[in-house]
Amino acid sequence: MSDYIVSARRYRPATFQSVVGQRPLITTLKNAIQNSKLAHAYLFCGPRGVGKTTCARIFAKTINCTCLKEDGEACNECDFCQSFNENRSHNIYELDAASNNSVENIRFLTEQMRIPPQIGHYKVYIIDEVHMLSTSAFNAFLKTLEEPPHHAMFILATTEKYKIIPTILSRCQIYDFSRITINDIVEYLEYIAQNENISTEREALNIIAQKADGGMRDALSIFDRVASFSANNITYQSVIENLNVLDYEYYFRLVEAILIGDVSCSLLILNKIIRKGFDLQQVIVGLSDFFRDIMVCKDPQTIVLFEIGDSAIREKYLNLSKQCTSDFLYNALELSNECDLNYRYSKNKRLLVELLLIRLCQLCCQLLTDGKDKKKRVIEPLIAKEKNVSVKQEQVFVSEKKSIIESEIPDLLLKVNKLRFSLKKSTEDIDNERNQVYPQQQLFTDKEKFEFLTKKNPVLIILVETFNLSY
Repeated sequence: MSDYIVSARRYRPATFQSVVGQRPLITTLKNAIQNSKLAHAYLFCGPRGVGKTTCARIFAKTINCTCLKEDGEACNECDFCQSFNENRSHNIYELDAASNNSVENIRFLTEQMRIPPQIGHYKVYIIDEVHMLSTSAFNAFLKTLEEPPHHAMFILATTEKYKIIPTILSRCQIYDFSRITINDIVEYLEYIAQNENISTEREALNIIAQKADGGMRDALSIFDRVASFSANNITYQSVIENLNVLDYEYYFRLVEAILIGDVSCSLLILNKIIRKGFDLQQVIVGLSDFFRDIMVCKDPQTIVLFEIGDSAIREKYLNLSKQCTSDFLYNALELSNECDLNYRYSKNKRLLVELLLIRLCQLCCQLLTDGKDKKKRVIEPLIAKEKNVSVKQEQVFVSEKKSIIESEIPDLLLKVNKLRFSLKKSTEDIDNERNQVYPQQQLFTDKEKFEFLTKKNPVLIILVETFNLSY
């Protein structure tokens, strides 16, 4: 029989110091132990594989250690520490709430609490996946959890805190475990590879860390799988082949083709990806993540959100982000997300993804065209902004591209019916005529508009047909 133990169990942390990625939380627990300020109930919640059950065991071991070290760690030499390390301690009970979720199981637990510990200070009850308890079991547990014996302590662990009833939450100190960062996972995998004499590439470990999605247990499971596949020589190529991960280069080439509006090249790259056996939804999600990474690389303040640690790949992302405008990235993310939402309902999934690439190419061409052309400007009449004004008006636009000389202005004005205007009058005369307005015949102007007109800028002529002023 083989003595092989998977890395997730062999390298399971046995001390607070060896826990990865939860430094603030560990500091809080150690300070509580050193200051003798321990609660009777704790709730450890967070994603899978981040160390909730491991920290619960270490915490239970440390509070019962009779020769605690100065740094708050267990001594591993006293009777209790030795019994715990040999899995023969009677002070720590672990209950799987997924299979023991009835009222009878809670009542049995309550009866066990009456017996004080024989070695150590506390009897610790670790209830894993506590959200799986039934409603009646939760209600039967309320009184015991609120006022347990002085020698009893509960540590509840869950991945779905929102399923726990509020009366349970209010009786516990809640500790939220965070996802482990990619850099922390990569460093820990390098430490294990060195101990196991496994050769690795930093870029390959980075892919494993991304695939683990913040869970150390998932990362170690993938690490063992790839190590077996590659005969203890973990390379970037072996990782993407074993995990069915699409290479970065395809995304770089695809986005470069989109930026120049090359629809044909984009469709050919997509065809290559499909022939390699990749799922189209995986392509959509990967492309969305790629656009997101480019977007966070554009701003020095958000570059900390870019989690890829390999320096060569980071440099390629930074160079590509300089070629993409923010408007393009925002619209590309929106189109990619829309395609992802419609994927499950589409009967022709390949056509849906091809349409996404076509729209992205058209979007890039449109943004380039809009950047070259000047937009038409429209001057809103001041009279339309007054309170309780109902104005019916017609607008005559003159394109910015056509320059108007001063001599052409009278001819232009004469083309407008029911319009009286004189360039010989000053702006003061025009302002004075405001009080002598005749409906359907008089043009409303002011000094600012008149001066704007004489500066040979685009002309906006407002012909007032009816008006109604009520104050």
